[in-house]
Amino acid sequence: MVHCEKQQARIVVICAQRSTIKLTFVLWLPVCALPSGIFSATFAVLHCSKKQLTHRVFLATLPPRFFRTICRVYQALEIGDRKTQSPSTWDSALELPRVVLEMTSLTYAWPLLATSPRGDGHAVFCLPGFTAGDQSLLVLRRFLNRLNYHTLPWQLGQNIGSYELQDQLLEHFQHVMADNPGKISLIGQSLGGIYARMLARRWPERIRQVITLSSPFASASPESTNALVGRLFRYLSGMSRAEMREQMQADPARALPVPSTAIYTKTDGVVHWHTCLEYTGEQAENIEVLGSHSGMGFNPLVLHVLADRLAQPEDHWQPFERTQGCRGFMFPKPATRVDVDARI
Repeated sequence: MVHCEKQQARIVVICAQRSTIKLTFVLWLPVCALPSGIFSATFAVLHCSKKQLTHRVFLATLPPRFFRTICRVYQALEIGDRKTQSPSTWDSALELPRVVLEMTSLTYAWPLLATSPRGDGHAVFCLPGFTAGDQSLLVLRRFLNRLNYHTLPWQLGQNIGSYELQDQLLEHFQHVMADNPGKISLIGQSLGGIYARMLARRWPERIRQVITLSSPFASASPESTNALVGRLFRYLSGMSRAEMREQMQADPARALPVPSTAIYTKTDGVVHWHTCLEYTGEQAENIEVLGSHSGMGFNPLVLHVLADRLAQPEDHWQPFERTQGCRGFMFPKPATRVDVDARI
């Protein structure tokens, strides 16, 4: 282990929602003076209560150099010039450590998840997020395979968001439908969820339901994403800022012709959580979970929701029962696009 000067930062994250539960998390980050800036974290849940609080992040004992670095990044990415809401800077900074914690928590929750209701064997097509491939959803697919679903990887390599890749996806999905005669469920993470909604609009008669994981399908501007991610998307996809905006505005959060579930987190460090919300209706719902953007494929709460949604009989879709059993202590009351639009 490299010897270096270390300072510890104590971050108390208090998350609460109206009429639900407040969880207090204490996250100890050894902030190392390493050139790579790698953080290691240990996560502990201290206590639970039902007192209503607003989501706040309290930082203490962080070294001055940490704040100077954040300011330089802030200026370099031109965050101050952005016209729309973007993810919290702190949520973005803590995205990677939280992914590690979600992966760790999955090992403890796996025995409970194994008792989830078994499926009817129908096909589930899984679409990865931006810059990711099939490996990013490997744990999710294996979990669903254990529950008797026939999961299908997208087999198109790294998702770079280009127009050419979208054309390949449309062609590939026609082969998927030809090989799987029944209705297919779609699960898409982030950018993959936007593609899943595109497929559902094109072939609604072949889609059983759509589940998106932190997918910014309601975004009207690239400024609603993390600045660094936005620049990387322009570089890899080859799109200009105007082309990105045009594509995002082409299909805002209009209701899908099939049942849809939008899973989101208010501590999303990649996209603003407002852009991940559906207009709720008879066949559309939003479900909030505690977690990160990139860790959706490992989050035990997300896997629990997926097992519940996919187990529903075909053509008998019902909204998620958030208050059933212990769920009221784990799933906050979700926001709606109507409420968000009213505040904006």
